[in-house]
Amino acid sequence: MTVPLTLLGLLEREPSHGYDLKRDYDAFFGRGKPLSFGQVYSTLSRLTRDGKVVVSEVGPGEGPDRKRYVITDTGATEVSTWLTQPVEPEPHLQTTLFAKVTLSLMLGRPAEEYLDRQRTAHLQRMRELTELKRSGELVDALLADHGLFHLEADLRWIELTASRLDALAREVTK
Repeated sequence: MTVPLTLLGLLEREPSHGYDLKRDYDAFFGRGKPLSFGQVYSTLSRLTRDGKVVVSEVGPGEGPDRKRYVITDTGATEVSTWLTQPVEPEPHLQTTLFAKVTLSLMLGRPAEEYLDRQRTAHLQRMRELTELKRSGELVDALLADHGLFHLEADLRWIELTASRLDALAREVTK
């Protein structure tokens, strides 16, 4: 999963301080692997440098001054593009798939359309692997089977998630 794009998505939802971004990221996306504060602030520094976020206000905090970050049009465009593009179908996508679906819902975007595009990309990759399995050597067939099993699991997850989008939307937009 890409931390910078996920943080941009959270900022599109609402301007936030770094501490709040870390809290929201960890609550929704970092289960079992929370972000360090250093990673949050170094990412925000790069996003600021690249013109994707700006600091809207600086106020006193317990320690260093607290900066409130706001997404720019450039950052919002990048989030929009990222949320609409399917991920390259490969094993172990659940984290990225989950982040895209959740952020789409948080931002009031059509998560169902994203899941449809992802389903299409997965089915295309499955056709490619099935052909490799048919025409390749034993090693190719075994590797193709491995990929197919993971893609099948992702497709099951996509179907299950599509059936729960309303409930997930209620959960993440509280």
